[in-house]
Amino acid sequence: VHRVVASPLLQRTWPCSGRPCGSSRGPAVHLAPVCFISSEAILDRLLRGKDTETSDGPRPASVPPDRAQQLSLLLKHPDQPEKPKVLKVAVIGAPNAGKSTLSNQLLGRKVFAVSKKVHTTRARALGVWTAGDTQIILLDTPGFTTPAKVKRHHLEKSLLVDPSDSVQEADLVVVLVDVSEKWSRGQLDFEVLKCLARHPHIPAVLVLNKVDLLKNKSLLLDVTAELTDGVVNGKKLRVRSVVKPGEERKGPTPAAPPPRTEAQGPLELSREDVRELRTRRGWPRFKDVFMLSSLDEEDVETLKSYLLVGAKPGPWLYHSDVLTDQSPEDICVNTIRGKLLENLPEEVPYTMTQCIEVWRESESSLLDVAVKLYVKKDSHMRMVIGQGGQLIAKIAHEAAEDLSRIFNKEVKLKISAKLKN
Repeated sequence: VHRVVASPLLQRTWPCSGRPCGSSRGPAVHLAPVCFISSEAILDRLLRGKDTETSDGPRPASVPPDRAQQLSLLLKHPDQPEKPKVLKVAVIGAPNAGKSTLSNQLLGRKVFAVSKKVHTTRARALGVWTAGDTQIILLDTPGFTTPAKVKRHHLEKSLLVDPSDSVQEADLVVVLVDVSEKWSRGQLDFEVLKCLARHPHIPAVLVLNKVDLLKNKSLLLDVTAELTDGVVNGKKLRVRSVVKPGEERKGPTPAAPPPRTEAQGPLELSREDVRELRTRRGWPRFKDVFMLSSLDEEDVETLKSYLLVGAKPGPWLYHSDVLTDQSPEDICVNTIRGKLLENLPEEVPYTMTQCIEVWRESESSLLDVAVKLYVKKDSHMRMVIGQGGQLIAKIAHEAAEDLSRIFNKEVKLKISAKLKN
């Protein structure tokens, strides 16, 4: 039913129905990652490699370290090619699924903060990736959460509204699932399901992330069947390790939603709709499925090609030199927050606030930055400073390296800490 583009990831390939996948030399094309590609036109173009070369393109843009220059660049009229194409992509998922890591890999620069803790991303941020005549707008969103959790952990309200608002703007939704999480990988996050149900007219693809951490790769087939309800692009999946001979999945194949119009808004879900969603594990309207590690550049390359092929004719929204809509100061604060989350235990980094005290460019093209951390407790202060000031120095060094790559210039970063009054 589906042609599968496969790699050695599962130590096997699957024959495709109809004509062979790719050349006549073998039953499958070896592209990373493994993915179920059911869209005929997209698969044909991917196999031919037309308009999908990304590795030999220009280096990704950098962010001006001056706020005024960045604003001017964002307002600059787009340098439209002769036949421009564009695609707005919302990357959504549960907290810590790897959304920002994937977005950074797609952009080619680490412009979104990442850490192993949840809620590293606190508000929606936009990334722009321009390749040839195509512009991909990436909407990196916070992980879905609930009003109760926002209130309990004193989180920003942006964590509630930004993911859903981003989906409403998107041409394509990428749903990211962490398959290394044993207890959650077999079921889509309920808030993600609600978001998909409210926007059924917007195409969505499923990305199974962190497959490198999964010892038993054959589980990916079962996870795919669970998270798609055994249906991709309106067709039933028929994979031996997922559906036994003679066994059929319960429930009819859902009808395709009516064509989307520009004025189409989110659907209002009734109580019955919400109750029905709570009984479901997957979403049967995914167009395609990818299995990858967002840390692996080769894995992400196939998804990049897929997005380029899926772009539609339309004017660019930004100049090709734009990389993100974040201000330089926001990038700095978010980068430091990511390092604090990565290096400090439990709730400690969530209680801190930052204040940029110095932001100065020297004549020698050096960016001099000083940031003050305001810490809630004296015990937290000792943790941040570390023995002999080693930890705070380590955080400053790592953040400065990341910022140097983003701004494309040397950054001297000094971080100090002070107890809150």
